[in-house]
Amino acid sequence: MRLEKCWFCSSTVYPGHGIQFVRNDAKIFRFCRSKCHKNFKMKRNPRKVKWTKAYRRVHGKDMTQDSTFEFERKRNRPERYDRNLTENVLKAIPKIDKIRVRREEDHHKNRMKGKKQKLHMEAARELEQSISLVKAPSVFQKDQSLTLPKIVVSVSQQQSESRMEE
Repeated sequence: MRLEKCWFCSSTVYPGHGIQFVRNDAKIFRFCRSKCHKNFKMKRNPRKVKWTKAYRRVHGKDMTQDSTFEFERKRNRPERYDRNLTENVLKAIPKIDKIRVRREEDHHKNRMKGKKQKLHMEAARELEQSISLVKAPSVFQKDQSLTLPKIVVSVSQQQSESRMEE
């Protein structure tokens, strides 16, 4: 059973699913769903559509080059059956999956390194600005150092009788 990749979003297309578009020059495009097919017909670039695999790779959100991807590539020529080779491959698949998952996690951690510190800074800034929402009013009454000093302004009123009459 051959699992194809969607031309637009690079997701897996199982046999009997999706849409196949064949151009006049005999180029075959496979799509996983109508959403991808419609975007293709609208001539949208997959590298500019945020939910596609191409966008994620171009913008550094997914791993682009890794030796574990080599096992998933399409092979047009079927290899001659060898029982020992098949047995070794089946044993190696779980190990390869573990390695790939670990590398993806490391990639994600490296991407998020600066993000965590930035979130802490933003949270501290927001806490400074809205500390009155966090502390109860009774705390401010007990400890006057927490409140801002009150400014007393004397207001002088000048009443002119001529203005009042008008």
